[in-house]
Amino acid sequence: MEEKETQTTQNIDVETNDKPKRKRRFGDRPDGYKLRSLQPMSKVSPYIMPNRSGASVYFHESIEITEAENYIRKKRNQGLKGFGMMHLLLAAYVRVLSQRPAANRFISGQRIFSHGDDIVVALTIKREMTLEAEETIVKVHLSPSDTADDVYRKLQKLIDENRDENPDSNFDNTAKIFNYIPGLLLKNAIWFLKVLDYFGLFPKKLIEVSPFHGSMFITSMGSLGIPPVFHHLYDFGNIPVFLSFGAKYKKTELKADGTPVQRKYIDYNIVCDERICDGFYLASSFKLFKTYFRNPHVLDEKPETIVHDVD
Repeated sequence: MEEKETQTTQNIDVETNDKPKRKRRFGDRPDGYKLRSLQPMSKVSPYIMPNRSGASVYFHESIEITEAENYIRKKRNQGLKGFGMMHLLLAAYVRVLSQRPAANRFISGQRIFSHGDDIVVALTIKREMTLEAEETIVKVHLSPSDTADDVYRKLQKLIDENRDENPDSNFDNTAKIFNYIPGLLLKNAIWFLKVLDYFGLFPKKLIEVSPFHGSMFITSMGSLGIPPVFHHLYDFGNIPVFLSFGAKYKKTELKADGTPVQRKYIDYNIVCDERICDGFYLASSFKLFKTYFRNPHVLDEKPETIVHDVD
């Protein structure tokens, strides 16, 4: 068993930054490297289930948020203006990937790739919180060693840049170009992009602006005051995880002595591509996510070790 675990993970010390180096090889993509040492069943499953929408698993969780709200208040008192549930969920997810790197894999061209240490999260933001305000999509690059403060600063910098005087994001500008293409030609253009993506030839610049390529898409239903949705995964691109969380709500429960108490909860839903790793691994990742969320103070420090995916 110990020998098998050694083959599937590599531990590094974050403090010494003794990070393994990996050279780009034939078959790798601009946004990830091909995994060559997986078990046969893992390599066959993308052919049995060729579409991401048909390989989706759905996970629902309710979580009590007393500690989370205390942590959010602490962060705001420390000067992190606007620190909220989105930042905490992202920080917890980043910490999960630092220990469960297989959850940062993706399927492209019926092959399994890893994003490595690049955690790319896409999210939709409104330029203003009004019904008429335009939406845009931004992508933030995070690292397995990021703390909650790191996640906050990286995300807020990106959001502020897209809410300032700049009227259009890179995504908006790219979408406008495609909007000028007539319908029939656009259909063929998208087909051509899918072919390029299948063979790992999708341009790196387009990958950077594409909301369909990355590690995860996260959306907040809480700002709309509604429960979370089970959002489908896109067959275009390669995002393997979609996380949606809802509005806070109160629930009356009984203590051990029978005394009623009112507590706050949020619900979140995760839709995940089951082909990236086995079910036991995914379940372990979901449990770890909940653990970090319920004990957010651990996110103030960098992880003692970072686990890297197999080659």
